[in-house]
Order: sequence, then structure tokens, then C-alpha cells
Amino acid sequence: MAERILIVAPSWVGDAILSEPLVALLREPYEDPIVDVLVNAWCAPVYARMRGIRRIIENPIGHGKLDLAGRRRLARTLKGEGYTHAFVLPNSWKSALVPWLAGIPKRVGYRGEARFALLTDARPLDRKAKPRLVERFAALAVARGALVPMPPSPVLVPDTGNRAAAMRALHLKTDRPVVILCPGAEFGAAKRWPPNQFAELASMFLDDGLQVWIVGSPNDRIAADAVLNSLGENMHRVRDLTARTDLGTAIDVLSSASLVVSNDSGLMHAAAAVGVPLVALFGSSSPAYTPPLSPLAQIAKIDIACSPCFKRECPLGHFKCMRELKPAIVYNLARAALPAWIPPDLRRY
Repeated sequence: MAERILIVAPSWVGDAILSEPLVALLREPYEDPIVDVLVNAWCAPVYARMRGIRRIIENPIGHGKLDLAGRRRLARTLKGEGYTHAFVLPNSWKSALVPWLAGIPKRVGYRGEARFALLTDARPLDRKAKPRLVERFAALAVARGALVPMPPSPVLVPDTGNRAAAMRALHLKTDRPVVILCPGAEFGAAKRWPPNQFAELASMFLDDGLQVWIVGSPNDRIAADAVLNSLGENMHRVRDLTARTDLGTAIDVLSSASLVVSNDSGLMHAAAAVGVPLVALFGSSSPAYTPPLSPLAQIAKIDIACSPCFKRECPLGHFKCMRELKPAIVYNLARAALPAWIPPDLRRY
């Protein structure tokens, strides 16, 4: 029987990108794509930029909703596809329901929310042995107890036609190097570098003759506006693309940058996956768990006792992990990433 695989995808953009090495390991032995993905609409553009995906199936069930009738209908549509395996990446009970209802013979995932009956291969998770999420996903590609290969770094392939169309529509040019700032982060304020510090960094780049663009989703509007308002007279020298692109186009536009500076977010992982130099800002979260996986990525982080706390808001109220990460530190990391940008005599910090 020919292998046919369904991946039940994560709901977070960054986690979806970190599932690409699993896709790569599953597709490797086969000439034709055998992997389909069941994914929420907002993450679908991520999988559209992965190699080896045969079909993207948008999940009509709202995030967090049970909607048992809707899951039964979805399972009926999948039952005739002949799937031999399902890989359930979220840890929730609900995420395992559709593969079970569809009667997919082999259903693989980690233990969670008492879903033993829904998975045929419910694996224990050794968090110490597999500290990174990308390793946890990739380990599902091999039999339980087998040696897990070192997962490759995630790779997204930009849609160059869509990128060119977006650049024309938004009147963007790359005649000078472009720094893209990503000041948003869906999880919460504790993951966002202060807007005045983003603005100070942007001013340094502008003074060096570089272009500065801001990229983000409609949910990042408040964060982007705070950066712009902190720029003072430099506000009009920055191109604000927030909410002017969909996720797929944002990924494509990121690939045109000379450098991206981003909070720990989905766009951070996207920048790493399209292979552009990146400075990733970490405070409440940990690069030990979800680092940007690229040789061109650098981590900007200060070590304090309470970080990482993994909270949405700073539980102590001082937000030192981000406030004390000074723009000069990030600027010098950026300069190290691309030292040929600016003549050495202009190094000021």
C-alpha cells in the first residue's frame, strides 16, 4: 500500500515553520509528494511555501472549538483519501479527533490531554532529551526508540512572482540595503522589545543610509504605531507595511531584506527560514526551546535570574529582560552580521 500522510498542523505560525524539517524527513524517500496538511487558514501560507506538500486542507473548525459535528463532517471528507499515517502535532485532545474519526490506521503524536485512545502511537516526551520544538516534531518521523536524525533547519521557498507583484504594488525598492523590523509578537507584551528602543535602533540604521521597513499583521498595529510615534521626525523615513500584506506576502517580502530584527515571533522564524541575516530578540521566552534555526541568525538576549518566565506579561512588573537589552547591543550584532554595509570608521557604538 502506498504511503499517504496527513499532518495535523500547529496553530501558531512559528510552530508551523518548525514543522518543516518533519515534512522534509517524511518526504525524503519518495519522488512524489505524499504529505497533506490539515491546517488553520492563517497558517496555510506557511505550508504553501514548503517543498513536498501535496495538498493543503484548510481546517474549518475555529481554534479552541470542539464542534464535534463539524469534525465528523471533516473526517468523512478525509476518509476516502487513503491516508496510512497521521502525525498530530498539537498536544490537545481535540486535534487528534479528526484522524481518529477518519479511521487513519496509524496515528502518531505525543501524549497529552488523555488522548491515548485517539492515537495508535502515543509517545512520551522527554523534554530534557529533546529541548527544542523542532527536534520534538522531527522525532515523530522515525519509529519509537529509533535514532533520531539531526533535523535540518526549516526552509521556506518564497513565491518570487508574488514578491515582485507586492514590491510593485507597495512601491518598494531594494536599491539600498533594507532592514525590516518586526515589533509584534502574538503571544503577549512580554515578548515585545520596547517601541522606543526599536525606534532608536531604526534611527541608527537610517543615519547609516539604510532603508527601514516595518512588517507585521493587523494584530501588530498597536506595536508598530508605538514604534512610529517614538521616531519623531524620522517617522516619515520609515516604510510602514503593517497590515498591508497577508502572511504569505510578508514571508516573501522578508526574503528581500538585507537584515531582519524581530521579536520571538512567527516572522522571526520566517526570516530564518527564507535565509536572510537576522537578529532575534529574546526576553520572556527562551532560544533553547524555539531558536531561529539559521546560520545567519544571531540571538540578542541578556541574562537575568527571572528570564525566561514564559509569561504573557512581566509578572514582576519591571520588564528588565527587554528594557535592559539596549539598542546599541542589537546594532552591533547587526553590524557583525553584515560588516560590509558600513565603512569601519562609521562604527559608533
